[in-house]
Amino acid sequence: MRRREFIALLGGAAMVWPAGVRAQQPQRMRRVGVLSSLAEDDPETRAQHAAFAQTLQQLGWTDKRNVQIDYRWGGGNMDRIRNNAAEITAWAPDVVLAAGASILPMLQATRTVPIVFVLATDVVAAGLVTNLGHPGGHATGFTLFEYSLSTKWLEFLKEIAPNTTEVAVLQEPAATYAAEQLATIQAVAPALRVKLKPVDLRDAEQIERDIASATGGSNGGLIVTAGASAGVQRDLIIRLALMHRLPAVYFARYFVTAGGLISYGANFIDQFRQAAGYVSRILKGEKPADLPVQAPTKYELVINLNTAKALGLTIPPSLLARADEVIE
Repeated sequence: MRRREFIALLGGAAMVWPAGVRAQQPQRMRRVGVLSSLAEDDPETRAQHAAFAQTLQQLGWTDKRNVQIDYRWGGGNMDRIRNNAAEITAWAPDVVLAAGASILPMLQATRTVPIVFVLATDVVAAGLVTNLGHPGGHATGFTLFEYSLSTKWLEFLKEIAPNTTEVAVLQEPAATYAAEQLATIQAVAPALRVKLKPVDLRDAEQIERDIASATGGSNGGLIVTAGASAGVQRDLIIRLALMHRLPAVYFARYFVTAGGLISYGANFIDQFRQAAGYVSRILKGEKPADLPVQAPTKYELVINLNTAKALGLTIPPSLLARADEVIE
């Protein structure tokens, strides 16, 4: 073989061999941070995270194999949530999933890490995105509900307990979305001959005092609007509603599975499954700015017949027929 041909052969091999080696290299481990405003041992948190991880796996991302999923929980404590958001940002993850009250602290902690949010309220007014169809920044995700949904809570309450005339409305203190929910309920209250009393959710002692005093008499009722504080304090709220024999309507299914009377709202688990789809797309190279913010596509009416019986209530057959789930 001539010297020139030999050198050319070596050069060609050098060009092919490294590419072959690169093709055999294992895929880079990706990292996903998950920040929840609920507690680590909360059954709802576990169900949400399990649905998220399971859907990611179905999409080709298996924890500890080609993606590392790290979870942090706030337990309703905003200081802890902010600290967790800072910790997650320091990891420099490929994408973060943030839920509920943890969304804004996560967005404040980073302007570069891609964020997918779930259970979000007032996303444009709160500055999470500039446009629902074209978010334009490093965050996108799924909203909790549309405000018109709030009227259903009072309508269902009157249907299940027609004599109700005074209703305490438990709400997240100082939250713009709480005011919007209340305003929507107030718009239909006169037609239903109901007087509303707003109650801010704070510490346990205050909740006990306010629920006891807000709905005195046999014509009282309770509406628990969407908010992180209500989720954290749900066992207490459910217990107080039963203690004071108050028919109560909640914004999420997990209140009813824990002993509440009735709920109407978005399917939270479904949102975490959808969020896994967005996370997968971002891991594959898409940008949050190009993924539209989506409203819930699945709402569910859930009724607990055991609780109705304990309160001496008979659920109308027409309402039972509309229920997505009846707990007996």
